[in-house]
Amino acid sequence: MSWGTDQQGYGHNQNHAYGNNYGYGNEHGQQPYPAQQPYPQEPYPQQYVDYGQVDYGQVSYEQQEYAPEHVEEQVAEPDAASTDTSFTDTKETELPPKARKPADRDRYFDTLRAVALVRVVTYHTFGWAWAGMVFPSMGIMFALAGTLMAKSLERPALKVIRSRVRRLLPPFWFWGFFVIVAMMVHDWMPGWQIVFWVVPLGDPPGNAWGQQAWEILWYLRTYLWFVLLSPLLLRTFRLAPVAVLLLSLAPIVVLHNFWEPPDNRFGSGLTDLATFLFCWVLGFAHREGVLQRLKPALVVLLSLAAIGFGGWYAFTHQAETGSYDLDDIPLAQAFWSAGFVTLLMYAKAHFEIDFAGLTRYKRLDRIVTIFNARAVTLYLWHEIALILAVPLIDQFWNVPAFEKYLPLESQWFMFGIGWILIAVFILLCGWVEDVAAKKKPKLLP
Repeated sequence: MSWGTDQQGYGHNQNHAYGNNYGYGNEHGQQPYPAQQPYPQEPYPQQYVDYGQVDYGQVSYEQQEYAPEHVEEQVAEPDAASTDTSFTDTKETELPPKARKPADRDRYFDTLRAVALVRVVTYHTFGWAWAGMVFPSMGIMFALAGTLMAKSLERPALKVIRSRVRRLLPPFWFWGFFVIVAMMVHDWMPGWQIVFWVVPLGDPPGNAWGQQAWEILWYLRTYLWFVLLSPLLLRTFRLAPVAVLLLSLAPIVVLHNFWEPPDNRFGSGLTDLATFLFCWVLGFAHREGVLQRLKPALVVLLSLAAIGFGGWYAFTHQAETGSYDLDDIPLAQAFWSAGFVTLLMYAKAHFEIDFAGLTRYKRLDRIVTIFNARAVTLYLWHEIALILAVPLIDQFWNVPAFEKYLPLESQWFMFGIGWILIAVFILLCGWVEDVAAKKKPKLLP
């Protein structure tokens, strides 16, 4: 999902390129979920989950209960992701309130998302081709979103979709206002395609001057399409879970070998959907309890096979893209992410990993909290922060002491300045996520 040059991956156009470098350098149930101990049905604070806003007095993703309908009205129509529930049997539900104990936060998903965001910023700073192999951030983020969307769809689909769209668009509009104005100042005048700056169902237009800022919107566009398609996808998945999960890799194979999509917005969107479809459906498989029923040896074998194929294809087709960067090679990206993310999700389902010990490290736990609560803001503004870091560092050269004692030529120094500016943007712009959630704006969650 990086960008910043004119290099293009398979099926991508100037409106979206997966794998260009940045900056100074080169840049998926029939069987119910295992019974959970129920908890008091009290209104929890309305929070983000897909993009990450969660307070830690709240129960885990897998253990939350629905609030009654009158409670939903009181908390301003909470997102389903903020009221995610586990499957509980009737006997447990009928337990008296005193027999119910609140669960601790499950930090596994929170930590994965936070690490994914750090990897995104790191990749956009250094442009390391191997970064996607070490940690395929986008596949992980789509799998987490798919898990939460499957749970949310226990509520009426239209209500869920409306809520998700409402939470996504205001931060996008706020960010987009500044990008559009900046591009217009630099001789850009939008045509009818500006509608994609209102609802990003296609890649929003822009000029070359602002390309490094707006190309990241491919992720929001792909996420939005997955949200809209999820009711149908989840219904199809429940007909034959394992078969649908495996077949979700078929679209990218078809696009790669039999039909190359057009080089336009439609082609770019179709390629991205096909690339990460398995990861989204894998989220369904985790939420529906399908992964828990699979044998470990089979899961590990198939996952390693997918990783092996993805890696082999990337390294043997460098001549087509000039790099083994997965972001430039959708087929390799799809298979590598499928295998890698399957292992992460299966580890969660099979071993019940929760990273609860993270709460003992207060500062680190706080960082994970903020990253999840302000994930939209961090994602949207991080490239602008990295862009602004360059002229800011240029000014440092005018101070003799800075020139003498600071590593102004180092990308690591720009990386550090970039994170400082990201923190500033979180403080200045993160409140928009609260407004989108119909909450009282806060400086920090």
